[in-house]
Amino acid sequence: MSKEQPNNPLHGIKLATILEELYVEFGWEELGYALNIKAFLNNPTYKSSLKFLRTTPWAREKVEQFYVKNMIRK
Repeated sequence: MSKEQPNNPLHGIKLATILEELYVEFGWEELGYALNIKAFLNNPTYKSSLKFLRTTPWAREKVEQFYVKNMIRK
């Protein structure tokens, strides 16, 4: 599968996995400040954050870029 999209580091990684790994590594508060996303600062839950990212393209893009920059090891 990764041969189909060799230039896409997120190919095959679910948004739920990205969010979970970022939460474990950084926590909601640090993610909220680093990405300037208030939904991570105002009483966040995993479920509400996932729903927010699925319905808010700009926030999802920020999270995905942050994940690539900070979590994917080359």
